[in-house]
Amino acid sequence: MSLLAQLKDEMKNAMRAKDKLRLGVIRMALSAVKQAEIDHDTEATDDNIIAVLTKMVKQRKESIKMFTDGGRDELAAKEAEEVNALQFFLPQPLTTAEINDLINKAITDTGAASMADMGKVMAVLKPLMQGRADMGAVSGQIRSALT
Repeated sequence: MSLLAQLKDEMKNAMRAKDKLRLGVIRMALSAVKQAEIDHDTEATDDNIIAVLTKMVKQRKESIKMFTDGGRDELAAKEAEEVNALQFFLPQPLTTAEINDLINKAITDTGAASMADMGKVMAVLKPLMQGRADMGAVSGQIRSALT
């Protein structure tokens, strides 16, 4: 089943269960997917949907940090629930060992030897890790491995 079909099915399930928070999050995700289709003039593929959902999760995590720093714990809790609802649709996150193995394999496959080759390594890793790892943290690990 495609991710788009899964989102639509879960929206129906949330309606039946009268789960307003989950329903709102799924509707927001479907809206963001539709907007991405219009903006990029493409069909929604699973990879595109994962990219949109990953971006939404990242935004919410940043909001959680800001709300927590500002003493707005009730808003941070709401954002955390939205993150949980969105992560249901994302693939299982990679473990630290799996990330390290993929980084080492990408470095050897591309023959990267310096920071100038970081783009090559990231180009290999991004499709493998999209939605499964924090790419900011991964780039830091690549930086330390190449220096």
